[in-house]
Parts: sequence; C-alpha cells; structure tokens
Amino acid sequence: MLYEDDFRESAMRWQKGRRSENVEDRRGESGGGGLGGLGNLLAIAPFLLRSKKGWLILAAIAAFYFFFGNGNLFQSAPPQTQVPDTAGGQPAQPSDVVADFVSVVLADTEDTWTQVFATAGAQYTPPKLVLYDDMIRSACGLNSAAVGPFYCPGDGKVYLDLGFLNELKRLGAPGDFAFAYVIAHEVGHHVQNLLGTSQKVQQARMQSDKATANRLSVMLELQADCFAGVWAFYAHRDRQLLEPGDIEEGINAAAAVGDDRLQRKSGRAVSPDSFTHGSAQQRAYWFRRGFESGDVNQCNTFAALSGQ
Repeated sequence: MLYEDDFRESAMRWQKGRRSENVEDRRGESGGGGLGGLGNLLAIAPFLLRSKKGWLILAAIAAFYFFFGNGNLFQSAPPQTQVPDTAGGQPAQPSDVVADFVSVVLADTEDTWTQVFATAGAQYTPPKLVLYDDMIRSACGLNSAAVGPFYCPGDGKVYLDLGFLNELKRLGAPGDFAFAYVIAHEVGHHVQNLLGTSQKVQQARMQSDKATANRLSVMLELQADCFAGVWAFYAHRDRQLLEPGDIEEGINAAAAVGDDRLQRKSGRAVSPDSFTHGSAQQRAYWFRRGFESGDVNQCNTFAALSGQ
C-alpha cells in the first residue's frame, strides 16, 4: 500500500504545480524494467540451483535466451516503452496520485535548477526520472528495488521505486514532503554530475584508503542533502509550494536515513568510519543549511568537513 490518501490530503500544495515531461513510467514491464526472459530466469534460478539436474536445466534455459532471446540477456539498458497520449502525441503521464506527485516535484526541481544555473551563466539539463518496481537495468548495472532510490551518472537518470514510501514510513519519516526530499536529494546528485563534482570524488575515492573513501562519499551525500534544501528554499519562496510542517518533515526524513540511525536499527554498533552518507545530525544540518540560505555556495561540504 502506497498510502495515497497521504498525498490526496497532503499539506504540501503540490496539486497546483506543473507536471514534468521527464518521467519514464516503466512499472509493470516484463522482468522488472526491460529484463524480459532474464527476469524470469533470475526468479526461478534459486529453485533450480538446489539440485544437480537443476543446474543443467538452468544452463539450457540460459543458452536458449542467449541464442533466441533477442539479445535481452546482455542488453546494456532496457528499451524505453511509453504509452502515447492520443490527444497530444506526448507520453501519457502516470495516472496514480503518488506518481503524479513525483512528476510535480521533479518539475519543480527543474524550475529551481534552471534558474540557479542561469544565474551562474550556465544551462541546466534536467534528468529523466524512471519509475520502476522490483528490478531495473540502468547504465550502472542491474539493481533491485531493495537498494532504494538511486541516481546513475552513466545515463543521467534518477531511479525510483514508489514502494520506498513505505520504507520511509517504517523509518519514522512519513509525509509527502519527506518523499519530496528524497527526490530532491537524488536530483542533487544529478547537479553534482553536471558540475563535475561526482567524477572528481570518484577518482579521489579510487586512490584513497577505505576510511578516506568513505569520508569523501559522506561529503558528496551531504552536499546532495544541502542541494535538496536549496530546492526547498526556491519552492517555498517563489512558488509557495510548502506549508508549515513541511520543512520539519524534510529534516526528519534526512535524519531518519542517517548512517548512525540505520546501523542502530539493524542491531549493529555505530561505526563512524563506515559511514557513507553521514550521521542523522549531519544530514539534517546540511538540509536545513541549504533551505535557510538558498545558496549553493553554502553547500561546500568538502571544505567544511575536510579537516574532520
């Protein structure tokens, strides 16, 4: 259940916003986002591998898909299938309320970052946002919905399983704006990719020891939190999209996915050296900093945290 009533009766004034044309709804595709026969093969593999005869059956099925499966077995990215809008010739927008909400939030991030980039004399290229369920193949490989929302620099797309809304509620971060924060955070990674920050961090991480690589990852994630706050600043100031309580929802969501809280919830001891996204306090702080300043120059987590 995706708690659609939470969005129909939401405090956030999202219904009046424009809808993005950059949403790819790939939910319900065979094999989870274009995997075709491979998706079915992955589903039955655990049962076949329990016996020696199962290994032979599995090998035979794999060979069949390889030679007769239209190349799906090694397809680098799934085909983009969209249902045309018979009225205007454009891809049809998702009809369910939560997907509609995602489309509005994505559109608002487009408006914000187009303005921010233009002020700096640059042009913003918005990402595509792919809605999927179960599994999806991207330029970053094959991913399960269990990994949560993610951004793939290889194809410049945000990937989102709407079931993550349930996970947010389980973590104690309910509310429509909590979900909006998640989308804005992933779009923040797209901004980092456009600025070249992601590539520089990845190169530095590859040349570092594990502890240093983790710290660099934390800096990158916290900057994306700050960028999400910058979006919230513009959404509130320029388009009055927020209402009282929304920012608190965002701060609560940022804290709820802090590494220390997640480690405690999983029954593990808190280990700061293993953090890859930042503590609850750090994530809430940087989101608030972006929101209160509305200034991307206030999001230099690398300078602020390099001495820690």
